[in-house]
Amino acid sequence: MTAVQYNKDADGIVTLVLDMPGRSMNVLNEELTGPFGDAITQIENDASVTGVILTSGKKEFLAGADIEKVYAMTDPQQAFEMAEAYKAFLRRLEKCGRPVVAALNGTALGGGLELALACHYRVAINDPKTKIGLPEVKLGLLPGGGGTQRLPRLIGIQASLPLMLEGKELNPEKAKAAGIIHELASDHDDMLAKARAWIVANPKAMQPWDDKKFKWPGGDSKSPANVQMWAIAPSMASAKSQGNYPALTHIMSCVFEGGITDFETGCRVESRYFAACVVSQVSKNMIGTLWFQLGGINKGSSRPDGIERSKVGKLGILGAGMMGAGIAYAAAKVGIETVLLDTSQDNADKGKAYSAALLDKQIKRGRMTAQGKDEFLARIKATTDYADLKGCDLVIEAVFEDRGIKADVTQKAEALLGKNAIFASNTSTLPITGLAQASVRPRNFIGLHFFSPVDKMPLVEIIKGKKTAPETLARAFDFVQQIKKTPIVVNDARGFYTSRCFATYPMEGMTLLAEGQHPRAIEMAGLQAGMPVGPLAVQDEVSLSLSMHVLEQTRKDYAAEGKTMSEHPGVAVVEKMCKTLDRPGKKAGKGFYDYPAGGQKHLWSGLTEQFPLAEQLPQQELIDRLMFAQANEAAKCYEEKVVESVADTNIGSIFGWGFAPFQGGALQFINAYGVDNFVKRSKELAKQYGERFKPARILVRMAKEGSTFNA
Repeated sequence: MTAVQYNKDADGIVTLVLDMPGRSMNVLNEELTGPFGDAITQIENDASVTGVILTSGKKEFLAGADIEKVYAMTDPQQAFEMAEAYKAFLRRLEKCGRPVVAALNGTALGGGLELALACHYRVAINDPKTKIGLPEVKLGLLPGGGGTQRLPRLIGIQASLPLMLEGKELNPEKAKAAGIIHELASDHDDMLAKARAWIVANPKAMQPWDDKKFKWPGGDSKSPANVQMWAIAPSMASAKSQGNYPALTHIMSCVFEGGITDFETGCRVESRYFAACVVSQVSKNMIGTLWFQLGGINKGSSRPDGIERSKVGKLGILGAGMMGAGIAYAAAKVGIETVLLDTSQDNADKGKAYSAALLDKQIKRGRMTAQGKDEFLARIKATTDYADLKGCDLVIEAVFEDRGIKADVTQKAEALLGKNAIFASNTSTLPITGLAQASVRPRNFIGLHFFSPVDKMPLVEIIKGKKTAPETLARAFDFVQQIKKTPIVVNDARGFYTSRCFATYPMEGMTLLAEGQHPRAIEMAGLQAGMPVGPLAVQDEVSLSLSMHVLEQTRKDYAAEGKTMSEHPGVAVVEKMCKTLDRPGKKAGKGFYDYPAGGQKHLWSGLTEQFPLAEQLPQQELIDRLMFAQANEAAKCYEEKVVESVADTNIGSIFGWGFAPFQGGALQFINAYGVDNFVKRSKELAKQYGERFKPARILVRMAKEGSTFNA
C-alpha cells in the first residue's frame, strides 16, 4: 500500500490522500515524498486533470518533518540539500498549472503547514483542537520548506514574524483571521465540497508571489514601516534571548533577505540558514531533550509496567492557598469534580475565586463564555467539612510546610476515604517517608510536588516514599497526565530533586552578592546563562522568609538525627535579609528588589551598602558558577538515584526550575560541555570558591571512561 492514494473523478479533479501505512501520523520523509513526487509527475503529464485536492487519511493532516532524520544530521550540505529537495517538490506542486487545494482535516504543523502554503487555497475543518503553525523554533530550528518565504508574502512581514519567532500554534478560526486559512468547513464532506467548488471557480489559479503584479502585504523589507521594525526587532530579540537561540536570528535573516530578493533566491537563502540550525549544538540539545526524552516520558517511560490506566473522578484538596487553588483550577479544567477544603469558608471561597479570576481573563479574550465559566466553577466545591471528601479517588494535601499540620490533615482525610483512594502531599522539601508515618496506609501515600503558578507550570514531580506501592505511583502518574501536566518520578530525599537543585541557583547568586559582586552583574549573568530570571529576583519570588523557614526546619531535623548540617555560604545572606534588614521578599514588597505600587520593580538601592562591592569577576565566571552549581547538583541526584532516568533529570530541570532550555537540561549541559572538561572546570571552581563545586563522583568516573549521559 502506497503512502499517497491517487483518485481522479469524472470531472478530472484528483484527490491525493496522504496515508502512510503503519503510522498513526503522516511525517515528511522519503516514504511519503517519493510517492507524492510520482503523483505530481502523473498530474503534470495528464492533460485531463483539472485540479488537485490534497488531504489526509489520518486523524491529523501532517505533523511535519521526520525529526529523527534531522537530529542525526551533522553535515550542513546534507541538511541544505534536504531542504532544497523538499522545496523543489513543493514548487512543482504550486506550478503544476492546476488549482491545488489543501483540505486540512486536522493539525498541520511545521512542514505540514509549509505543504499547505504551497497550495493555492486552504480549507480547514473548524475543530478547536486542530493546531496550525510553524513551531520549529521550539526545537532550535526554522521552517526549511519555504515557510519563511511564503508566510510573509501571504500575510505580511510583521504579521508572520511572531508566528515563527514564538512558534505559535493557532486553531482554525484564528488561522483564518490571520489570513493563513481561506475557508472553514463544518465536517469532512463539507471540506471536500468547498475544495471542489473553489477548483471549479478558479481554473487558472496561481500563487500571489508568482503573479508579475505581486505586491507584499504591508510592504517588503525596504518599505518605511518595515525598515523601522527591522531597526529594532533584532535587538529586542537579542535582549530577550541573550543570543542563546541562533534560530531566532536566522528566522529574521531569512525573512529580511527574502524581502529584498525574488522568491527563488529567498528560498535558497532559507535552506542555508536551515542547515546552520540543523547542525547547531542548540538544536541537538533541544531536539534530544524536548522531543525524544519528553516524548518518552509522555509515553510512560517512568510509569510502572503492567498496571491498568486509571482516571480520577473526584479529587480532594486540603488547603485553598495559592497552590491548592491552582491545583483545583487544573483539575476542574479537565472535568474533575473537585473539593477545595480549608479551615474557614472565607479561605475556601478565596481559593475558588482564584479560578473565577482566571476564567474572567479568558472571557475577556474570547476564549470562554459566561456559561462555560459557570459550568467550570460548579465542579469546584469550596468547603470546611471533611465529610465532603467521601468518594474521592485522590486527596492532595497543600497546607503549610509544617509536619504537625500535615499529619493532622492526613489523619482527618484518611478517616473518610475508601480503601483504594490515594493520598498525596504537595510538599516541596519534607521527605515523603516521614510524612507517611502519619498515614494508616503508607502504601497509598505519595508526593505530588506542583510548581507555582500551577495554571502555567507544566511539571509535577512525583515522589515515591519507601512504602509507596507501584499501583499508587501508576495512579499518580495517570492523574498528572489527566490534568495535562508532565510527570517526572523521583525517590524520597530531602528537597527531592527539583527543590534541591533549584536552591543552588539563588544560593550561588546570594553568595556572589556576599562576595561583593555587583547585584546587576549577578542578575545579568543569570539571564545570559539562559535562566528565565536572575537569581536574586527568583529568590524574592520564592520569598526569603520561606527559605528561612525551610532552613530552620532542616536544622531541627539534622539536630534530631544527631547530625551537623553543612551550610551553604548563601545562608548568611538569607538570615541577614530576613532577620537584620526585614526584607523577606516580593510578597512583603521588599527583598533584593523594591516593588513600588503601580511601578516597576528595581534592585534595592541599599544592596551595595549592605553588601559592599569588591573586585569584579569576569562575567563568564559568574555564569559558570551559576550553571555549574545547578548541573553538578543534578548529577549528584542522578548518582544517588534520587532521580532514576536521564530524561526525568533533564526535563525536570527545564520544566521544574527553568534551567536554560537551549542547553537541553542539566545533564545535557554536561554532555555538551564535555564531561572531562566539566570535571576539570568544576575542580578549578572548587579550589577557588569551595567544596560545593567538587564534581560529583559519577562525573569523575564518566570522565575516565569517556562516557556521557544517555537517555
